Amino acid sequence: MTTITDEAVRARRTEIAQIPLSRVVSVELRKMFDTRAGFWLIASLAITGVFATIATIAFAPDQSLTYYTFAKAIGFPMTVILPMIALLSLTSEWSQRSGLTTFTYLPNRRRVVLAKTLSSVTVAVASMGLAFAAGAIGTVVGSHIAGTSTVWDLSLGHALTIVLGNLTCLLTGTMLGMLLRSSAGGLVTYFVITLLLPTLFGLLASTQDWFHDLRPWVDLSLARSSLFEGMHTGDQWAHLAVAVALWIVLPAAFGLRQVMRAEVK
Repeated sequence: MTTITDEAVRARRTEIAQIPLSRVVSVELRKMFDTRAGFWLIASLAITGVFATIATIAFAPDQSLTYYTFAKAIGFPMTVILPMIALLSLTSEWSQRSGLTTFTYLPNRRRVVLAKTLSSVTVAVASMGLAFAAGAIGTVVGSHIAGTSTVWDLSLGHALTIVLGNLTCLLTGTMLGMLLRSSAGGLVTYFVITLLLPTLFGLLASTQDWFHDLRPWVDLSLARSSLFEGMHTGDQWAHLAVAVALWIVLPAAFGLRQVMRAEVK
């Protein structure tokens, strides 16, 4: 009777090449557009950008028709929509019960999460590029209609901090998607964090002296607002770093651990 050695068994095994990350990202990008909800959510970025441009031209004072005004008006809806896109991308594996298929083809869940994050960032960067382009068109058209000078008052550095601010908004959605793995729960929690908590923090800071100086370190919305208005001091960067660590990095690390251990049904 012939004995098969371990070396022979290993030699017979066919080595399967790892799926390239670029292919996984492209699949996740395609999955974002596959459903009607996903398609219209992403399409709403362009739709709200057009409406914001028209509304700015129609209602803003003539002296306010500057590039920064248009960029701010178009970028505001993105701070709301982009986190929802990132959140739904991650929770879809559990809410739509597609996780069994995804994690069977790609058992390494970290690579799936990374691909989903990169695909969300890709959508965010592309949409912000379109927003800046739409803002430029709005600036030219608006100043021409109003008969005023075209004002380009947004520097490259300020534009980059605006991009960074939108990415921190998006990563909030990514964190909640990993942490909760539920579309409904994630969306409710997202609106609580972005709408209710800043109000409570502001009320507490106005009534409690001990929290007034602490607020910039723990209020993510307040620390992030400096990115949109322009970062001018080192303290602002320090406040942002601490707030991001508290509200995004640490919960995301715990959420990733839960994703690695969660049972997929």
